[in-house]
Amino acid sequence: MTAPTRILDTLLDRSVVFSYDRFGYERHRRSFDRSDLEVDLSGRVCLVTGANSGIGLATAEALARLGARVHLLCRNPERGQEALATIKQSCRNRAVYLHIVDVSERSSILAFCRRLREPRVDVLVHNAAVLPDHHIQTSDGLELTLATNLAGPFLLTHLLLDKLDRSGAGRVVFVSSGGMFTQRLVVDELEPSRERFDGVTAYARTKRALVVLASLLTEKYQETGITFNSMHPGWADTPAVKESLPAFYRLTRLILRSPAEAADTVVWLAAAARLAGVSGRFFFDRREEETYPLPFTKESPEEREKLWAALIRWSGLSREASTTATAGASSRTSPRRARA
Repeated sequence: MTAPTRILDTLLDRSVVFSYDRFGYERHRRSFDRSDLEVDLSGRVCLVTGANSGIGLATAEALARLGARVHLLCRNPERGQEALATIKQSCRNRAVYLHIVDVSERSSILAFCRRLREPRVDVLVHNAAVLPDHHIQTSDGLELTLATNLAGPFLLTHLLLDKLDRSGAGRVVFVSSGGMFTQRLVVDELEPSRERFDGVTAYARTKRALVVLASLLTEKYQETGITFNSMHPGWADTPAVKESLPAFYRLTRLILRSPAEAADTVVWLAAAARLAGVSGRFFFDRREEETYPLPFTKESPEEREKLWAALIRWSGLSREASTTATAGASSRTSPRRARA
């Protein structure tokens, strides 16, 4: 890349509009190493939440095309069945399975983990997310955005730590959002009141917290072989964007990325061999990104630990249970505890 081209590329990326859109993806993909996804995932077990449409469906389909055993975790049975049929038809991979799971509900997550028969999990993709326009409370007493986008993924990850560790190189991928760049982690603000609820802000705050969570999990489980990374997909043409942000969708629909383009980095994080051992990082279009381009968005160490304690509370895990979640995780390792 010549110096003028590099300068232009940098300026376009800083514009956001010409980076997060489909033209930004086309520009970035020129530097992709195609061999990264020329892999055979036969025998690898992959779980994808929110896999019935959009980025989740595109991710599941791509992993199935690479030969993986793919489990679709979907809240809606009808849409889940449609996604299952679509993937099986397009990929001719019969090892694709549907599970009805509502990641906003603790009981649903617990029931799924009890019935999952896979002895190990190689990849766990947290894609399911919501952006409601009003305050909704779950049966567990949590606001829906917090429960779906953050507390649910935390609980599901902890309940699957045993299986992820048995993989020997388990990977957890959190799908965040570019909106998180404007937010600073303030744990008390993750529980919005009914009176002051703003869906877009609540969504962005949970997406910032997901990025911090990936870093915390990396620190606390660094002695395992599990990696935890996050990414943001850019602006994608998905049913969720169309339904939750209709004005934004009307304004940008001609430049939005396809679900497959938005899912590319998720699949790359799940499958690329050269990412083995890489953890606690944040990516966009297969490049590591700075998580705090705005200095005022950097949280304190105290706020990070406050998030961990809150997640234990919100997910219904006791502190003792969470710190021994990986004890006896596999016969090849000795029992260990999460770093406090």
